[in-house]
Amino acid sequence: MATEGSTMPALTGSVRDKSVRKFPTVTPGSCDNKKENHEEAEESNNSKENACQRWLLKACWCCYTRPKDNDITDTVVTGTDDVDKDDGINGEKPSTNGGELDAALLKVQSIDLMKSKSGLNRIEHHTNLYESDNFIIRRGQTFQMWITLSRPFDPNTDTLRLELKTGSVPIVSKGTHVFVPLVEELKDGRWEAAVVEQDDRRIKLSVNSSPTAIIGRYQLIVETNCANGKHVSTHDPANDIYMLFNPWCEDDSVFMDSEDERQEYVLNDVGRIYYGTADQIGARTWDYGQFTDGILAACLFLLEKSLSPTHGFGDPVNVVQIMSAMINSPDDFGVLEGNWSEDYTGGNSPTVWSGSVEILLEYQKNNGLPVKYGQCWVFAGITTTVLRCLGIPCRTVTNFKSAHDTDVSLTTDVYVDEDLDLIKNLNTDSIWNFHVWNDCWMARPDLPPGYGGWQAVDATPQETSQGTYRCGPASLAAVRNGHVYLKHDCPFVFAEVNSDKIYWQRNVDGTFNQIYSEKHVVGLNISTKAVGSDERSDITHLYKHPEGSEQERIAVETACRYGSKADAFSSLTTQDVLIKVIMDGAGPKMGEDAKLTIKLRNSSSAQRNVSLHGQLAVMYYTGVHKATVRKDKTDVQILPNMETSLDWILECETYKDHLIEQAAMLLTLTGKVQETGQILATQFSFRLRTPDLILKPIGKAAVGNKMAVEISFTNPLPQVLKAVIFHVEGLGLLPARTINYGDIGSHATVTLTQHFVPTLPGTRKLLASLDCKKLTQVHGVCDITVEDKGSAAL
Repeated sequence: MATEGSTMPALTGSVRDKSVRKFPTVTPGSCDNKKENHEEAEESNNSKENACQRWLLKACWCCYTRPKDNDITDTVVTGTDDVDKDDGINGEKPSTNGGELDAALLKVQSIDLMKSKSGLNRIEHHTNLYESDNFIIRRGQTFQMWITLSRPFDPNTDTLRLELKTGSVPIVSKGTHVFVPLVEELKDGRWEAAVVEQDDRRIKLSVNSSPTAIIGRYQLIVETNCANGKHVSTHDPANDIYMLFNPWCEDDSVFMDSEDERQEYVLNDVGRIYYGTADQIGARTWDYGQFTDGILAACLFLLEKSLSPTHGFGDPVNVVQIMSAMINSPDDFGVLEGNWSEDYTGGNSPTVWSGSVEILLEYQKNNGLPVKYGQCWVFAGITTTVLRCLGIPCRTVTNFKSAHDTDVSLTTDVYVDEDLDLIKNLNTDSIWNFHVWNDCWMARPDLPPGYGGWQAVDATPQETSQGTYRCGPASLAAVRNGHVYLKHDCPFVFAEVNSDKIYWQRNVDGTFNQIYSEKHVVGLNISTKAVGSDERSDITHLYKHPEGSEQERIAVETACRYGSKADAFSSLTTQDVLIKVIMDGAGPKMGEDAKLTIKLRNSSSAQRNVSLHGQLAVMYYTGVHKATVRKDKTDVQILPNMETSLDWILECETYKDHLIEQAAMLLTLTGKVQETGQILATQFSFRLRTPDLILKPIGKAAVGNKMAVEISFTNPLPQVLKAVIFHVEGLGLLPARTINYGDIGSHATVTLTQHFVPTLPGTRKLLASLDCKKLTQVHGVCDITVEDKGSAAL
């Protein structure tokens, strides 16, 4: 379902053979055997061009030359040309130059795209933040350019048009080969250009692009026509146009009408990613870095490496599907290799990463070799980077108590034996403490009206979708209402956020009966960073109706009709005894005892006696068990209409030798009411909170001025932490840096100092993380306000 740099290789134009300056390079074997003979004929015949020579020009241009032709940079064709002919992106028009005809031609001498980051083009297109000197614009919006000609442009006798090509085989009918005509007045929604200013031999064009234009890199050439013939400029890679999606354009399918949301979901390059459990929500800062030099090239490299047809790159639904697959590695050697094994030999632990830039640049630098290793929040962080870089509004989303449905039942199934103990080999469904994916914003013309807006997309490789590890875009409106029959991958996302948890008990004959159904235990506190602040925003209401409401139950029943266990849907039933687990405050810290409270409430008018079984497992955050570390059994009496509380304590000595990543625990409680036969079942997950890194800036923060940060950490465990690694990075402060620190003693406090030189002004975030086998998800962040060079000097 959801399945993972050097700069992008230049798309070069034809190469001319400068050893024979009068001829462009031609296809081997086409006319090579004639070239030498015609050069000798030219030496003995310098007479004025005659009818035969003009015929030769049209019949075989590569055999034709004229005296005094030393121009190898311009291309001139006086015959007609088929504009629909596919020349390929590297195709160059033939060249005939010199003489009186050359003097009378209207030739392009230079093109100025006005691509400065501080210029109007980049500012008006909201691309001035990209740390690149390339011409980066957004589709469906006007941009300006200056063209210098060999003589003044005369609109009465001269014509001009732009020609744009993208992809390996540009074709007019596919939109990958575009001709932009010169018109009197521009109209929205189409490729057009108009002269808005003329200064002697210079003309200024205002150019419109289509709001459905293909995104990516275009080669630009300019074609002019006059009475004396046609001239086509030579392709210059410096004039390539990088086209992005445009959330500011009403006719673009990714249009977003709130400027605050555009600033957050397109232009913000730092965010927050949430983790932990529904009752213990942690947050870490993430550098998306979509404007960092090289990241746009890496994103376009991903599109190219997907081997998807270029003409599909204008549809954000298609681009999101491609990126969902390409950001993971299993079936297409994508960006990131997932690893949940605890053995990260040959790569980095997923908890080390603090941003996407290092990963994407490494991937492209190694020509598409997957980076090691990632887990869900890393896949999601990279997805946000890539989609924002390309212009698709995107946010990182965390779902707590996230179900992983493996059999398309749209329920989360738990199997127990005759004694109510879990049957390990049958419990393939799981509930992750948290799972991180993405929402992206777009219209959905491929779906019925009403399903546009936020769409869920997941790059973490869990289950395949049509044979590929990818997931989405799934309409949140469809998920909310249980309309799982709509594409793409709505059933899987629905199960993640709103499946019922069904308990099945094995009978003596090997069959199973449904004994209990838990509702409202999946899809809790769905979270994303708030617009304009670092606060957490709960968006659960966008994924599901209020728990227990009639609309929510209708949605569940609607969805389950399309599942593989349609008859497993369990309607509401009356329960005499309810069971609940409560944790005080933020929960236990690493190295301390953990304390929970189990509450049983009897709503009947008679006493109830319950046989209660408890089982504690250490588990990965994905819900996969590593080991059972404790089992309990107790009998409880509950008086009529009363509530009984049981204290449950887990000593540090019990868990300290079983710690794994995320320090996650799962308490499973099952029971039976003796008087009624009612089955009780619930699961409660919690984590041991890790300490933070303390970051303290030292020195004056100014561009070009050396400063330092002091990082402090205290080991919370009564044992040595071995092979500790620190990782530090900050956009505009310092590139990602890894420090192999070594061992840290029991309860010891350590401090290390890192020096760096800020490169960008403004308020910047410096991120640090610590990782070792016994302790992960240790991180810290501090804000540093950096003055620019001018301010620092005053």
